[in-house]
Amino acid sequence: MIVMILSYLMLMVCVLVGVAFITLFERKVLGYIQIRKGPNKLGFLGLFQPFSDAVKLFVKEQTLPMMSNFLPYYLSPVFGLLISLILWMVFPYDLGLVNLDMGVLFFLCCLSLGVYPLMSAGWASNCKYSLLGSLRAVAQTISYEVSLALILLCYVFLVGSFNFMELSNYQEMIWFFWLTFPLSMVWLGSCLAEMNRTPFDFAEGESELVSGFNTEYSSGGFVLIFMAEYTSILFMSGASVLLFFGGNLISLSFYLKLVLVSFIFIWVRGTLPRLRYDKLMYLAWKSFLPMSLNYLIFFMGVKVFLF
Repeated sequence: MIVMILSYLMLMVCVLVGVAFITLFERKVLGYIQIRKGPNKLGFLGLFQPFSDAVKLFVKEQTLPMMSNFLPYYLSPVFGLLISLILWMVFPYDLGLVNLDMGVLFFLCCLSLGVYPLMSAGWASNCKYSLLGSLRAVAQTISYEVSLALILLCYVFLVGSFNFMELSNYQEMIWFFWLTFPLSMVWLGSCLAEMNRTPFDFAEGESELVSGFNTEYSSGGFVLIFMAEYTSILFMSGASVLLFFGGNLISLSFYLKLVLVSFIFIWVRGTLPRLRYDKLMYLAWKSFLPMSLNYLIFFMGVKVFLF
């Protein structure tokens, strides 16, 4: 038990260091997309920039809006980061950590919990911008969770297990990405919406909501929200690799694929503008949901007739 706890603590540290460097990676990629260098002054190629930003943000003054609800306002970012870190238990590690037989269900439960920190952060700030941002985020997240769950169910029916390790083992000969290319594209779009990333970043609509649900946060609170978002992006990149590209978690190829999927998240941010909110909902309920349902019925039929 002690070894397992220490292993998870090491994993959390590695994840948080990964978050620091994914922010640097994003700044570099966005810089080159916009024909500029990105951070390049602090250390070699700007490698110390994430740590400099962290120190700068943590030593800033922590503001407390007078009309805010104290406890939910402070605890929401902590709860958000905690959920993002707990999600990493889902991955089937071969290094003495837990390998959950019901990993897919655990993943969906934790993903659903991610709505509550957003909602309470926006509500507890007692600011109209924050509240509107959190309401948008909740509606968006719940809408796209439906299609995410249905896509996962397709592969659960195909593989016959809720374990992510089985999903990976089934792809030794051919990746699910090639077998179900349209479904993998729907998954990518749903992940972008689930993580509140461009072109679906309505929770942080800077042009209309100042900064959305985190408008009233500064210093440590803002850092925790920021870290939770990027931890989730890294996790969803890893989950996408396991689901569509196979791979073992102790092989280098898995992490190269993870970086590639993370790059796609950043690339989309650098190239696409924000959608209109009604089009976002139209896409979820009239495009992604029918397609996911059709694939689910198709996979159920395949399983019944072949086995």
